[in-house]
Amino acid sequence: MTPQVTDPPVIEHGGGVWSIKVPIPDNPLGCTLVHLLDTDAGPVLVDTGWDDPTSWDTLVAGLAACGVAVADVHGVVITHHHPDHHGLSAKVRDASGAWLAMHDADASVVRRTRSNPPDRWYAYLVDKLTAAGAPAEHLAPLIRAREEGRPRKLPGLAPALPDRSITPGELLALPGRRLRAIWTPGHTPGHVCLHLEEDHPAGLRGNGRLFSGDHLLPGITPHIGLYEDPDSETVTDPLGDYLDSLERVGRLDPAEVLPAHQHTFTDAPARVHELLTHHEERLTGLLALLAEPLTPWQIAARMEWNRPWAEIPYGSRTIAVSEAEAHVRRLVKLGCAEAVPGSDPVTFVAV
Repeated sequence: MTPQVTDPPVIEHGGGVWSIKVPIPDNPLGCTLVHLLDTDAGPVLVDTGWDDPTSWDTLVAGLAACGVAVADVHGVVITHHHPDHHGLSAKVRDASGAWLAMHDADASVVRRTRSNPPDRWYAYLVDKLTAAGAPAEHLAPLIRAREEGRPRKLPGLAPALPDRSITPGELLALPGRRLRAIWTPGHTPGHVCLHLEEDHPAGLRGNGRLFSGDHLLPGITPHIGLYEDPDSETVTDPLGDYLDSLERVGRLDPAEVLPAHQHTFTDAPARVHELLTHHEERLTGLLALLAEPLTPWQIAARMEWNRPWAEIPYGSRTIAVSEAEAHVRRLVKLGCAEAVPGSDPVTFVAV
């Protein structure tokens, strides 16, 4: 593959690795960095980007700038199931016959997303938000959509089923490359980072390079909310999973990190330390809020976000409540907080 300087933006990272900036429509993140890895069996993509005509055209043009046609793609490795990463996977496979690989935990989410009818999801969300103390005006649109039999209009509701499983700790079957899967749950239950166990092409100090997906980003923290599964009553601890995963990645000490958003960076252990400190401070602040009993909705409304609660749009409030619940669940597991017996909706208080 011979890269060329062209538009759309394509970045050559050396050693047979490129990234393509695939846009995410109407999203402050701007784009997903889809990574292209040359192998002896042909080019392999790490993630694919959002399922949108402009995004598809950008991906195709970006591949062409690297001397690759979509039909040449040998395989696709998905860091996690979110639509800005997995959205175009089906189109890439249809155009090339490439295999798709994903961790089994996220493959389960994909199967569940494809199989659950809209009314079941609406009912689940209503029950979940009611239990979290959401006000009637927030529940009303969901109840109305359920009663009207309205289809869900969110992206990524028919994601591609993977052909292969990613086994944590093992090398992927990529001839001429040593790409090892590192299971990093937290942002999703099956999120994986991919460790390229090769000398850095520019000779940077450290252990190879890391495709970090959304797990480790240079300037923002990924959303850590509850894992959504209407069929399961398992009490998960996504934030605990994420913090453990961060430490695992920090110990790898890669020479360079290639994330799915923003830009490449070095000194992964320092960034890991920043994120661990951020969540420790957030848990400490949350514990202070819980001097009085609060519902998850009340907690979310009092937490610090990137804008005042009154300016947070409808859908983002639901996401914020899920993140508040994940932090409360961590405090409960640590023995620092507990649910108030008999409270309905449930309230939590520091102990």
